[in-house]
Amino acid sequence: MAKVCAVTGKGTRIGGRYSNRTRATQYNPCGKVRRKANLQKRKIFVPELGKHVAIIVSARGLKTIAKRGAYTTLKKAGVV
Repeated sequence: MAKVCAVTGKGTRIGGRYSNRTRATQYNPCGKVRRKANLQKRKIFVPELGKHVAIIVSARGLKTIAKRGAYTTLKKAGVV
């Protein structure tokens, strides 16, 4: 299973490296690079359920949980 945030759906993305020399020559010798999301394994306590839920979540997802609450956010994401 691919590592994807349970709340936001963020995963890896492919992007290009870019240097100042590239601007001058219009040629990209750097190639592509895989950019990974800031994913972390967390156990989050859900008071409404009275138990911990283990999820893989991004840093942005943690801020969303802190703002909206664990139960509503995880219910909307389909985790709970």
